[in-house]
Amino acid sequence: MSLTKTERTIIVTMWGKISSQADAIGAETLERLFLSYPQTKTYFPHFDLHPGSAQLRAHGSKVVAAVGDAVKSIDNVAGALAKLSELHAYILRVDPVNFKLLSHCLLVTVAARFPAEFTAEAHAAWDKFLSVVSSVLTEKYR
Repeated sequence: MSLTKTERTIIVTMWGKISSQADAIGAETLERLFLSYPQTKTYFPHFDLHPGSAQLRAHGSKVVAAVGDAVKSIDNVAGALAKLSELHAYILRVDPVNFKLLSHCLLVTVAARFPAEFTAEAHAAWDKFLSVVSSVLTEKYR
């Protein structure tokens, strides 16, 4: 699935705003993930998963940074996330469905933080982009 020029423009433009709040958005996304899908906590037995914890903020920052890498390489998302895909598939052995759950939580978080910018067109573009990201991250499972 490839993104249109308009979709790429929407993603890159909104990323400028998202990246300025990356740490907070990452932490909020993970908090939403763990509250909505508690089974995802099993991958983090060594983390303090309480809202606002330092570990949650740090990992949320890494998650959003990875999305940022995908945005920066929007025409080669697979190349940008190849090592991350290998890590999650071969070492961490994360259930690939979790990438879709995380993508949904990120989508909701972005929508809540940027309601004026998150038009129907932006929603569709981000949904498609995050589907590409999820697909790339599950590539090594196939």
